[in-house]
Amino acid sequence: MGLRNAQKQIKNRRKFRWKSRKYKVRTLNLYAKSDPLKGANQAKGIVLQKVQKEAKQPNSAMRKCCRIQLTKNGKQVTAFIPGNLAQKFIDEHDEVMIERIGGKQGRSKGDIPGVRFQVIKVNDQPLHRLVRGKIEKGRR
Repeated sequence: MGLRNAQKQIKNRRKFRWKSRKYKVRTLNLYAKSDPLKGANQAKGIVLQKVQKEAKQPNSAMRKCCRIQLTKNGKQVTAFIPGNLAQKFIDEHDEVMIERIGGKQGRSKGDIPGVRFQVIKVNDQPLHRLVRGKIEKGRR
């Protein structure tokens, strides 16, 4: 420990922080760069196909999801379809609006592995109102 040792400690700490994955991801803004929505809250896309995902243990359900191609950048994502029998209102080639589900730190929520988005609108009609029978599905 010398008189100017603090400068060396600061320099070392600055250098070794880059070994930490959390620091690297935060500093280089890697989450926003790899994000399919590019930082937006919602995005439009076209339904490619409807799929079913198996829930994680201890649950044993088939969660209804759909593969969507985003119109803004062409990336494909899987989105959850919330609501009882809501998958009946979504067909292939429909235009849907998706948003983040809101799990911890951008990860998938609940027991659906690898699904980070959910459908909120189908052909500019709110999905929850379609499920409740308040409105009918619009023509495209």
